[in-house]
Amino acid sequence: MRGKTVKPISQARPKPHGGEGSLRIIGGEWRSRRFAFPSAPGLRPTPDRVRETLFNWLQGQIEAARVIDPFVGSGALFLEALSRGAGESLALDLNSEALSSLRHHLDALNCARGEVVLGDAIRYLDKQPAHPFDIAFLDPPFHQNLLLQACERLERNNWLAARAWVYTESEASPSALGLPSNWRLHREKQAGQVHYALWERTA
Repeated sequence: MRGKTVKPISQARPKPHGGEGSLRIIGGEWRSRRFAFPSAPGLRPTPDRVRETLFNWLQGQIEAARVIDPFVGSGALFLEALSRGAGESLALDLNSEALSSLRHHLDALNCARGEVVLGDAIRYLDKQPAHPFDIAFLDPPFHQNLLLQACERLERNNWLAARAWVYTESEASPSALGLPSNWRLHREKQAGQVHYALWERTA
């Protein structure tokens, strides 16, 4: 997957930014490895404590799973999943510098299981041929109505396996999101102003 050259789905340019943040892999093959990522408006890596909770929820589901992360940002969830044995996985984002950083990390880790695509997630999920994924990570920028749009397209356009797991981060309570009716809320918690939840899809 990593060998492919993929044309951008959108010509939209990310806003300029400066500075760097850092993230730490919590578990798996690359446990305790640290990586830098470019700071940018709206880019908010999932905190260590929340990631640890999420991957405890997903225990037994990650190994060899196909993972999609349509708003990959810093790559914290994507790298964590690959570290824990996820199979061929797909990351999308509009921030070219963040994706360049993520590609660099994957190269440094000699990981060929992660495909990274520059493009608008909503357009990609509408236009590209679908391949079912076992796990989806959805933590888009807040206050842009992106979460529900992504959920609807993942469900409607056959991007999810029959018993897929979907992780969401949102500014509103999970019960208020109006997600597809065949998604069952498995677990939910709140960290500060962020609600995070894990959903189990039924066919």
